[in-house]
Amino acid sequence: MTNTKLTVVINTFKSEDKIYQCLNSISSNYKVIIIENSNNHDFKKNIEEKYSNVQCYLTGENLGYAKGNNYGLSKVKSQFALILNPDTHLEKDTINNFLKSSEKIKDFAIIGPAQQEEYSKKDLNENKDQIFQVNQLKGFAMFFNIKQFEEVGFFDKNFFIYLEEIDLCKRLKKNGKKIYLDKNIIIHHLGGKSHNKSVEFEMELSRNWHWMWSTFYFNKKHYGYFSSMFKVSGKLIKSAFKYVFYILTFNEQKKEIYYHRFSGLLNSMRGKSSWYRPKL
Repeated sequence: MTNTKLTVVINTFKSEDKIYQCLNSISSNYKVIIIENSNNHDFKKNIEEKYSNVQCYLTGENLGYAKGNNYGLSKVKSQFALILNPDTHLEKDTINNFLKSSEKIKDFAIIGPAQQEEYSKKDLNENKDQIFQVNQLKGFAMFFNIKQFEEVGFFDKNFFIYLEEIDLCKRLKKNGKKIYLDKNIIIHHLGGKSHNKSVEFEMELSRNWHWMWSTFYFNKKHYGYFSSMFKVSGKLIKSAFKYVFYILTFNEQKKEIYYHRFSGLLNSMRGKSSWYRPKL
């Protein structure tokens, strides 16, 4: 029987090599919504034929993390939603542990698993509580209490990738919402491996462009334009210098990477949207 309390939302793009391990780790008792950022009808057909609990929506374009997950969340009818990256996989008791924690702490906005880069094993061991409040969580796995987002909304659609989950956590905390980390919940995450190997370099260029774009936009949004300028000016100079250096040393790949860093930051400083998309 389908558990109606929870829906899993997975945002995918060129993820055929990763998504099956993720889906195999999710019990068929839970509805899964996949937002595929393309018009790949074969992907949709194969997924829905193999997994009776999965519904795949094709966007026809690459929406990115924020818009893609917002689209998925708009389809959710359940009390809770679990946002997952396609390069994750769950342990057998992961979802049950999320649901147990949701019974203990009724007023949470987000619960995250223990596998967080910001929190080392030492930090986790020093905190004696199994579940405790934190300021932010990484976006690879976030357990949402949907009702808590009515005032705040979900992800800022201006972000394409990077810092949208930190922005969301910051807005939630500003509105008095509670974010928790649960040490008993484990979700394995490969990190930066949500797409197929064949598109790795183009995705690397996209990551560099958007990391710089998002860095300036995030700081401008929360701390003001001039504060953001001060924080990123060194990055702008460094990117320009390295771009010229790698032109002179004939390193084509490094040249492209630093050009994209410089371009992403310059576009954000000029108030341009996060328009860059990988050329695939």
